[in-house]
Amino acid sequence: MKNHLLNYTRNVSVRGGICLSLLAALTVASCSDHRQLVQPGQSIQSNSPKPSWGPTITPQMLAVIEELGRLNPTPLQTLSAQQARTKPSFKDAVNSLLDKNKIAPPQAAVTKSERTIPGYNGTPIRIVVYTPNSVKSSAPVIVYMHGGGWVIANPEVYEYSTLALAQNTGAVVVSVDYRLAPENKFPTAHEDSYAAYQWVKQNAASIGGNPDKVALAGESAGGNMAIAVAMMARDRGLALPVHILSVFPVANNDLNTPSYNTYADAMPLNRPLVMWFVDKYFNSMADGDSPYISLVDVADLRGLPPVTIIGAEIDPLQSEGMQLRDKLQSVGVPVTYQLYTGITHEFFGMYSILPEAAQAQALAARQLVAAFK
Repeated sequence: MKNHLLNYTRNVSVRGGICLSLLAALTVASCSDHRQLVQPGQSIQSNSPKPSWGPTITPQMLAVIEELGRLNPTPLQTLSAQQARTKPSFKDAVNSLLDKNKIAPPQAAVTKSERTIPGYNGTPIRIVVYTPNSVKSSAPVIVYMHGGGWVIANPEVYEYSTLALAQNTGAVVVSVDYRLAPENKFPTAHEDSYAAYQWVKQNAASIGGNPDKVALAGESAGGNMAIAVAMMARDRGLALPVHILSVFPVANNDLNTPSYNTYADAMPLNRPLVMWFVDKYFNSMADGDSPYISLVDVADLRGLPPVTIIGAEIDPLQSEGMQLRDKLQSVGVPVTYQLYTGITHEFFGMYSILPEAAQAQALAARQLVAAFK
């Protein structure tokens, strides 16, 4: 179990180099005092036939999915939440492939620390802070919410994403270890994430950050909460973030969209697993109609800051990411949207293997850096 009462600061120098600002050109070059990573998309790939659920999947993406299936052949939806949290993740699959090919895992010139802050109703929660080693003070801040359907995972599972965001943007990244379901039902994860954003706005200087340059970011369930937290801030009188990065977000309460029907059996996310997540997090199915869940059907999205949405083709959530784009545009919110083809849900942190992830990281960094100016 996670220890939410952790009350110390631990500095771990995560050295070496991703040099991800160069990934826009799909080249990972060696930098001074930095290790060279694999050039994305060239060293690791599968020669297996493409699965019926992913006829367009790339050989690199399929290699990760096959390795995840080898490490964890048991469908998560057949397990309890507690059991599912102990199973290997997509990050473990990436690390396993890198190890087999004698490739160093992604690293960055970033210092990692932890602290405890007040969460929803004052209950302590953990945050993990990723600070670029070049930061002295008054840096931009990204408040980041991990994925996992509000039921599984933690900041460490999504660490390749947060390392890249910190390195590429020069921002301090605060990854929120919000409380998970079913122990903590809706809206606990959303409210914990809002509490973390509020804490950063009020205490940014204590982590070397600038309270006037704070962005929100998240993947999957976290991509949903990045939008929801901005709505909460707007409605509760807290200053808005300067930008929102929402990666393959949950944005609707409809499991019969075109992408849900096309990719109902996809991996690593599919319709049965989404139903399992929903059953664990929602108090009842009525929670799905909350504006914090049904962003495209119920929520008032007016007045939000610019949003960048990153989508994956082979993903049940593909359609609702597009619906979210359209809804934001309809109410005058500036949106940048990019769909990456041939890849699946959870691809964003796999830039050491997938060129599409390298491209997505470069896009995210460009958008955030521009917002911080």
